[in-house]
Amino acid sequence: MTTNTARVPSKEAIERAAKEFKLTLNNQQVEQIQQYTNILWTWNDKVNLTAIRDPLEILYRHFCESMFGSTLLPVENCRLADVGSGGGFPGLPLKIMRPDLQLFLVESNVKKATFLAEVIRELGLTDARVLVSRYEELAEEVAPLDVICSRALGDFSNFLTWAASPSVSAKQVLLWLGGRDLEEVRAQPSWIWSEPLPIPKSLQRFLLTGTRAE
Repeated sequence: MTTNTARVPSKEAIERAAKEFKLTLNNQQVEQIQQYTNILWTWNDKVNLTAIRDPLEILYRHFCESMFGSTLLPVENCRLADVGSGGGFPGLPLKIMRPDLQLFLVESNVKKATFLAEVIRELGLTDARVLVSRYEELAEEVAPLDVICSRALGDFSNFLTWAASPSVSAKQVLLWLGGRDLEEVRAQPSWIWSEPLPIPKSLQRFLLTGTRAE
């Protein structure tokens, strides 16, 4: 695949950005971010994957913010579903950071799901599946799950009810939220919420983890 170097951040830029999020990347992870960025640019003209057009903003907002969530995942043998994956954020950057993850990308849009499958193939990721479905229609296909995450979800009530349901029984949820959504989410039953973790280099954006109440 031909790389558009003007649109793909350099190794130095990626490592510098990662450091601002207290993340350390090896050479393979840097190269995977560059590959992924290049595929994203190529596809974005055909499928609306991101409205952001600045390469460094994509690096910070999409990649680094997503990878920052890896610090809150269980250490070993984590089965994770990214609901409403869209352009693959946060699920695929989490997989880049944590190659051991068993990853499910849940995306109902067929074109976006095709893009996700292409990224998985190009990056050589294993234990990563794309499920072309609405999340409400899934149960045994993904269960049991250690973590369900989402970054672009609006209907928190139905999502959190589904995640806590006996057919899914996710142990934890991990959400990327704006400050104005925190109160609504933390009022949802069936989950015990942690203190919000501010996302570096952002204005009023947080990571929020919830543990399913027994």
